[in-house]
Amino acid sequence: MCSSSSSQSSSTKTWVVHGLVLGAAAAAAIGAHAYFFLRRSRKFRARVIGIIPARFASSRFEGKPLVEILGKPMIQRTYERAKLASMLDQVVVATDDNKIAECCRGFGADVIMTSESCRNGAERCSEALQKLTKKYDVVVNIQGDEPLIDPEIIDGIVKALQSAPDAVFSTAVTPLKPEDAFDPNRVKCVVDNLGYAIYFSRGLIPYNKSGKVNPDFPYMLHLGIQSYDAEFLKIYPDLQPTPLQLEEDLEQLKVLENGYKLKVIKVEHEAHGVDVPEDVEKIERYMREKNLS
Repeated sequence: MCSSSSSQSSSTKTWVVHGLVLGAAAAAAIGAHAYFFLRRSRKFRARVIGIIPARFASSRFEGKPLVEILGKPMIQRTYERAKLASMLDQVVVATDDNKIAECCRGFGADVIMTSESCRNGAERCSEALQKLTKKYDVVVNIQGDEPLIDPEIIDGIVKALQSAPDAVFSTAVTPLKPEDAFDPNRVKCVVDNLGYAIYFSRGLIPYNKSGKVNPDFPYMLHLGIQSYDAEFLKIYPDLQPTPLQLEEDLEQLKVLENGYKLKVIKVEHEAHGVDVPEDVEKIERYMREKNLS
C-alpha cells in the first residue's frame, strides 16, 4: 500500500503528542494546533531532499515522464534542473514503473520504487521518504512535468519553509497569463497579506461579477513544486480526503482543509508545464527560440 502502512502498519506506528503515545491516524486527527506546538519545539529544518514522483499511467498523457523533449526524456531534464539547486542534499526519483526506473538509472539518478496505489505525488513522496536510510527535515516534491523548473525556485520554497515554523508546506506562484485563465490544467492560487495560501482552484480565482478576466488584477498561477516538513509528510496519507480536495482534485486543499498553514512565495517564472501531448511541441518550440539545449 502507498500510505504510511507500506513500511509498517498504522497500528504499530506511534506519535507522541503532548506526552501521549498515539497511532498515526489518531495523531493526524489531533489537528493543526497540536502539530504546530510540536513543530516550534523542534530544531531548525536543515536536511533537505528533493523527490521527483513519476508514474507511467496517466489519463491525460500515458508515459509522460519518458516523452522526449529535444532528445532527452522529460524526467531526465527535470532531474538535471533539480540537481542545480543549492539547497538539496540529495535528489531521487520515486516511481512505480520499471521502465521509468530503468531510464532514470541509465542517466545516473537514484530511484526509490513505490507502490501503484499512491493517489498523488505527495503520497508517493511520503512512501519514498520512509524507505530512505538517511533522515531528512524537508522534502521537496518536484513535479516531473516542469522540465524547465528554475533551481532558484526550488531553493526559494525550501528557505520559505525553513523561515516559517508555523507552516508545514510551501510552494510557489507566478503571474497567470490571460490565455490560461480558464484552463483547468493551470491551477490558480490566492494568498493572504502574510504570504500564506488561502485557496487553490482549477477555476479562475478570484472570480468577478462580469465573469471575465480583469486585465488589472494580478491573478497567480500555481507552479508544480512544493516542499513539506518531513514529519508532516509522514502523517499526510493518514489525513482523510476532504471535500474540496476531491472536488478540485488538488492535494494542497487537504492540507488547508485540515487547518495547516501553507507558505507561498511569488516568483517571475515562465511556466512551461507538460500536461497533455500538445504541450511537448510548445515547450520544444520555446526551447529552440531561447537556444536551450
